[in-house]
Amino acid sequence: MTTSPTRNSTTPLAANDRTGLASSPRVKLSRRRISIDHPDPRAGERLLADALGAVDRDALDGLLKQLVKASVIGHKPDEANLAFMISMMKSIAPRDSIEAMLAAQMVCVHVLAMRCANRLAYADDMPRQDSASRALAKLVRIFPAQIEALRRYRNNGERAIGRRLRGTRRSIRISSCRSLVWQRRSPCLTPASASTDRPTSNKPTHER
Repeated sequence: MTTSPTRNSTTPLAANDRTGLASSPRVKLSRRRISIDHPDPRAGERLLADALGAVDRDALDGLLKQLVKASVIGHKPDEANLAFMISMMKSIAPRDSIEAMLAAQMVCVHVLAMRCANRLAYADDMPRQDSASRALAKLVRIFPAQIEALRRYRNNGERAIGRRLRGTRRSIRISSCRSLVWQRRSPCLTPASASTDRPTSNKPTHER
C-alpha cells in the first residue's frame, strides 16, 4: 500500500535551505479564491511577498493569479502544480519586480516544457510527435536564455545602469562646457547686430 505525501508540510531537501524561504506560507486553492495558509493573514501575505519578490499586495495578487492560470491541468488549476511553481520561485529568490517576473516566466516555461515532453512520450503518430518535439525544442532553448538574462541582470544590471547615468551626466557637462567656450569666442548675435551685419550694396547713392 502506497501513501501520498501530505500537502500541509514540506520537508526541505536541499542542504543550503534558507529559513526565510522555509517559513513562507503555502497557497491553497478554493473554487473562486486563493488563500494563504498562515495563522496571521497579513503576516503570511508579507512573508510570501518577500519570498516571491512582490513589492506590494497588487503585485503579489497578480503573480499568484498568473501562476494559478499557468498551473492548469485538464482545464482546472492544480494545487500541487501551483505549489511546485511557487516553491521554484522561492528557490530563485527574486529581489525585485524584474527578477520576480523573470522567475515566474522561467517556472512557467519549465512547466510547459515538461508538458510537451509528456505529450511527446504519448504521441502515437508522426504529426503529433513532430508538433510536440518542435514545441519542446523551442521551450528548452528559451530556458537557458532566461537563466542568462537573470544572471546578467543580477551581476551587471545595477552597475550598467549606473555607468549609463554617469556617462549621460558627463556628456551633458562636456556639451555645456563646449557651448560656453563657443559663446566666449564668438559673441551671440542680437537682432540689432544681425541687421548691421547684412551685406550692403556697392552701388553709389545719388543725392537729390
